[in-house]
Amino acid sequence: MSTATKSGTRPAEPHVADTHDLIRVYGARENNLKDISVEIPKRRLTVFTGVSGSGKSSLVFSTIAAESQRLINETYSAFIQGFMPNQARPDVDVLDGLTTAIIVDQERMGSDPRSTVGTATDANAMLRILFSRLGTPHIGSPQAFSFNVASISGAGAVTVEKGGQTVRERRSFSITGGMCPRCEGRGSVSDFDLTALYDDSKSLNDGALTIPGYSMEGWYGRIFRGCGFFDPDKPIKKFTKKQLNDLLYKEPTRIKVEGVNVTYEGLIPKIQKSFLSKDREAMQPHIRAFVDKAITFDVCPDCGGTRLSAEARSSKIKGISIADACTMQISDLADWVRDLDEPSVAPLLTALGQTLDSFVEIGLGYLSLERPAGTLSGGEAQRTKMIRHLGSSLTDVTYVFDEPTIGLHPHDIARMNELLLQLRDKGNTVLVVEHKPEVIAVADHIIDLGPRAGTDGGQVMFEGSVDGLRASGTITGHHLDDRAALKPSVRTPTGALQVRGATSHNLRDVDVDIPLGVLVVLTGVAGSGKSSLIDSSVARRDGVVTVDQTPIKGSRRSNPATYTGLLDPIRKAFAKANGVKPALFSSNSEGACPTCNGAGVIYTDLGVMATVESPCEECEGRRFQAQVLEYTFGGRNIAEVFAMSVAEAEEFFGAGDARIPAAHKILDRLVDVGLGYIKLGQPLTTLSGGERQRVKLATQMADTGGIYVLDEPTTGLHLADVEKLLGLLDRLVDSGKSVIVIEHHQAVMAHADWIIDLGPGAGHDGGTIVFEGTPADLVAARSTLTGEHLAEYVGGGK
Repeated sequence: MSTATKSGTRPAEPHVADTHDLIRVYGARENNLKDISVEIPKRRLTVFTGVSGSGKSSLVFSTIAAESQRLINETYSAFIQGFMPNQARPDVDVLDGLTTAIIVDQERMGSDPRSTVGTATDANAMLRILFSRLGTPHIGSPQAFSFNVASISGAGAVTVEKGGQTVRERRSFSITGGMCPRCEGRGSVSDFDLTALYDDSKSLNDGALTIPGYSMEGWYGRIFRGCGFFDPDKPIKKFTKKQLNDLLYKEPTRIKVEGVNVTYEGLIPKIQKSFLSKDREAMQPHIRAFVDKAITFDVCPDCGGTRLSAEARSSKIKGISIADACTMQISDLADWVRDLDEPSVAPLLTALGQTLDSFVEIGLGYLSLERPAGTLSGGEAQRTKMIRHLGSSLTDVTYVFDEPTIGLHPHDIARMNELLLQLRDKGNTVLVVEHKPEVIAVADHIIDLGPRAGTDGGQVMFEGSVDGLRASGTITGHHLDDRAALKPSVRTPTGALQVRGATSHNLRDVDVDIPLGVLVVLTGVAGSGKSSLIDSSVARRDGVVTVDQTPIKGSRRSNPATYTGLLDPIRKAFAKANGVKPALFSSNSEGACPTCNGAGVIYTDLGVMATVESPCEECEGRRFQAQVLEYTFGGRNIAEVFAMSVAEAEEFFGAGDARIPAAHKILDRLVDVGLGYIKLGQPLTTLSGGERQRVKLATQMADTGGIYVLDEPTTGLHLADVEKLLGLLDRLVDSGKSVIVIEHHQAVMAHADWIIDLGPGAGHDGGTIVFEGTPADLVAARSTLTGEHLAEYVGGGK
C-alpha cells in the first residue's frame, strides 16, 4: 500500500478518537477538597504536590483511582461483584476520560507469618513448578514444595449413587505438601516462659496467675478454682506432674462450675487462642508487654527456619534445594536461574528470570525470597508491588503511585525516576503523589494543592511546569529550592551506646559507638543494614523508645483523641464536673446514640450495589445521646470538643475553667509534630500516611525513655514540614534525650551532630560502617555515595 501523499494537500484532521487526551475532574469534594476542577494530561507524568493533608490523596486515590476501579468492577456480573468490595461513587460532579487505574500504594504488606517476598510476587509459585519438573529425586507436584500445604492422607468408606443404587466403597487419598510439620510452615516455634505465667510459690487462691485478665475474681479464675483438677489452695510448686499438666496443657473439657456448664482448657492453649492469634501491633499495650515477656520465638530446630519439610529440602537442581534458592540474595538467584539451560522448561525460566531481574532493576536485589513480607519497609513494599507491572505489555493504563521514593537513598531516587519515565514512555498515564524535589523535577505536569492542610487545604494552588511552580509563590514553589546548610557547630556527646559484633542479616561483625545526648543520623543506601543494626542491637535495650513505620491500626471509630489517650482525662473531667459516669462521654460506650451505635452515620447494605452512608437522623451525626449533650465542661459539650481542631483544643484545655493539664500535654505534642489542624474526632482512616505517622510519633513521645529511635520520620512530609520536624528533633535533644534517626533526607543529614553511614552497597555488598563523623567531615571527604549526594545538596558539589 502506497504511503505517498499528493503535493499541496492539507494534512488530514486528527481522528476524533485521538482527541481524548485529558482526564477531566470537575467539582471534586471528597474529604477536604473544595469543589475543585483540574485537567490532567494523558500519557504524561503528573506529580501532585502540597503539604501533608492538603488533599493530594483525596484527589488522586479517593477520587480518580477509586472511580476508575468502581467502573471496572461494574463491568462484571452481579454475582462476581458480590465477592468484591463495594465502593460508592466519589463526591464529584464530572469525571471524564478515565482509563484503567493500577494503584501502587505505600501500605505495608500484611504481617501474616506465612507471607514472604516470594509468595507475594509469584516468584515462589514459579520456583515450585521448576523444582517439581527438574528436582531430583522427584517428590511430587508443585505443592510438595509449598510450606503452606501440609502432607495429609486418609482412608474410609464413602457412599455413592451408581445406577440408581446406593453403594458403599472404600476410598483413600494422599496429599504431599512441603510444610514442616514441627513449625507448620512458620519457620519458628514459640516457647513459654512459665515464670511469666505464674508465681509457683503461691496458690491459685493467693493470686499465683500473673496473666492479664486472669484474676481469681473474674470468670477465668472461678473456672480454674472450681474445675476440680487440682487444689486451688496448694502452691503450684507442690503440684504433681498430672496436676501441673492439667493446669498448663489440658485439652478442652466440658465441666460444671457453680452450676454452669463451661469448657475448661489449659493455660497455654488458652493463651495461644486468645493472645497469639492476634497481630502484635493490634494488642493493647499491657497485653503486648505480657506477650513479649512470656513468649519467645526460636528458629524451628527441624527445618532450620526454612519452613519446609525434609522431603522438600531433599530434592535439588544442580546441588541447590528450593530452601537454598529462597535463602539466596535475589541478584544471585537471578544469575543461578540464567545458568539453567533446560529447553523443556524454557518459558518458565524466562518468566522467572524476568521477575527476578525486575527486583534487581528496582533496587531490591538485596532481598531474599524467604524474607517475611511484614518486615518490609513502606518503600520496599511499594517497590515489591511495582514488580508485577514493570514487564507488563499493557498500555494506556493509569499508574497511581503514593510517594514511591519512601525509604530510598538519593542514589536510588534517580533509578526510581527512570522507572516512572519508562512506564510513561510505554504510553501510560503516570500519577505520582510526591514531596521530593528530585521527582518533581522530572514531571511533565504539576498540580499543587493547598494552601495549608485539613480544612485550610483542598484547593488547587498551581497547575503547570516545574519552572512555573518555582515562580508561582506557593508554599511548594517557595520551598522547592530549599537546601539546608551544614550546622556551624555540633553538640558534644554525653556518652556512647556501644554495639559490638553485630551480625544480624547482612551486618558483618559491626562494632560502633553511637554517641548519646546528640542528634545521630544513620544512613546508607536501601538494604545496607541500617534497620538490621537498630533492630538487633539498639531497639530492645532498656530506655529505648522506637517509633517505626508500622501503620496505625484503627477502624472508622478510632480517632486522634482515642488513639493518643487524650479522651481519658477529658471524659473524667466531664464526669467530675457533672457528677456522672465517664462512660457516658464515649461514643463507643454508654453515651452512644442508640440508633447509629455511636458511629454518627447509618450504613445501608444494598448487596452488590455500593453501601449507602447517611447521617444519623437521631443524633444528626454527633454520635451521642441527646441527654449526654446537655452536660458541659467549660461551656462546651462533648460533641463540640470532638469537633475542635487540635490547635483550638490546646488553647481551650490550657487555661481557664476548662484547664486539664493531662490533656493539654498530649495536645502540645500533637501541635509540636505539626498536626494542629486535624480534628479530635476525625476518623483515623481519613488521615494521610504522613499524618498517621506523626500521630504515632506524638503518642510515643510520652514514653519515659532516654533514647528515641525514629525510622524515616520525614515520610509523607512536605518540604516546609521538614523544617518543623528538625525543630522538634532539636527540642528533644535539648531536653536531654538522645535521638537516633534512620533517614535519607539530606536536610536531616545536614542538621545532624553525627552521621553513621553504612554500605558501601546493599545486601551482601553492604553491612559495614563506611563513615563515622560530623556532616562537615562527610561532605569534605566525599568518600561514600551519601557523602557525594550530601555535598551536592549543600552546594559543595557546585
